[in-house]
Amino acid sequence: MCKVLIFGGTTEGRELAEYCVGKGISAAVSVATEYGAELLPNNELLEILVGRLDIGDMKKTIRSLKCSVVIDATHPYAEEVTRNIKEACGQLGIACYRLIRNSERISGCIKAKDMDELVSLLNSSTKTVLSTLGSKELPKLAEVNDYSRRIWIRALPVDDVRMSCRNLGFCEDMLILKKGPFTLEQNIAHIKQSGAEILVTKESGAAGGFAEKREAAEVCGTEMIVLARPQEKGFTFEKIKTILDEMR
Repeated sequence: MCKVLIFGGTTEGRELAEYCVGKGISAAVSVATEYGAELLPNNELLEILVGRLDIGDMKKTIRSLKCSVVIDATHPYAEEVTRNIKEACGQLGIACYRLIRNSERISGCIKAKDMDELVSLLNSSTKTVLSTLGSKELPKLAEVNDYSRRIWIRALPVDDVRMSCRNLGFCEDMLILKKGPFTLEQNIAHIKQSGAEILVTKESGAAGGFAEKREAAEVCGTEMIVLARPQEKGFTFEKIKTILDEMR
């Protein structure tokens, strides 16, 4: 019987999986993509589930695993997924804990409260942009004036991303499709490659390489616009580990 179900696909999700393996805790990790699965440890105590789930799928998974607790370690910006996890657990009466990623210093950057404001900021200039927002925000970025000639996209090297960029009209010669995390030097190289005058990113914390992107922008003299993280309540990584320890 599985004791813990971790909804992951993030650095924290991987680290929690490794923690469970190290402590001998039986766990399953649900990730959306094969890339997320590749990062997880290969161990008999760990079951890896791949695929995007709606609420119904989540409930079926929780029931079939007979887990006693769910940890939501999904990305800070995956608001719909977090809502679905909370709803599924609530309907089943299963304990659910949301892991909150630590924040980073945002000083020296322009902060956009949402994608509408971010698009408005980009439309107030004609500067070249390097987006590290990921593929989810591609449709909104396509609302930016002259986006096919102004916006470079850095995202995962998977077919779905390449297809989305093509379908939305982004220039294929302006795609940097690589796996992170990226070092300071790699971020500098990508800014120089794109000739970006504006770097767009999320408030992704240390796990998302925010500090390296901010420093790269400073080194290159590039403006930085940060998409603010949604406000939410939850538990720190250390607190989640304590909760898991108490289950043993």
